[in-house]
Amino acid sequence: MEKKVIEIIANTLEIDASKINKETNLLNDLDIESLDLVDLVTAFEDEYKVEIADKDVKDLHTVGDIVEYIESHQ
Repeated sequence: MEKKVIEIIANTLEIDASKINKETNLLNDLDIESLDLVDLVTAFEDEYKVEIADKDVKDLHTVGDIVEYIESHQ
């Protein structure tokens, strides 16, 4: 799942997937904006058929956080 999450992030943000790993921090390392975050959440919800609550988004700091969240909510 980690590889697919990285692929989604890379495709959505149009960046090189090799620059992303489990410890990559979305805000600090990728410098994403709020609109980018909305696009990412939508992409994850569509791919994994899971709803990511707005209140939970603030706790998803790293790629690893996203993977753990999706795995625990499927």
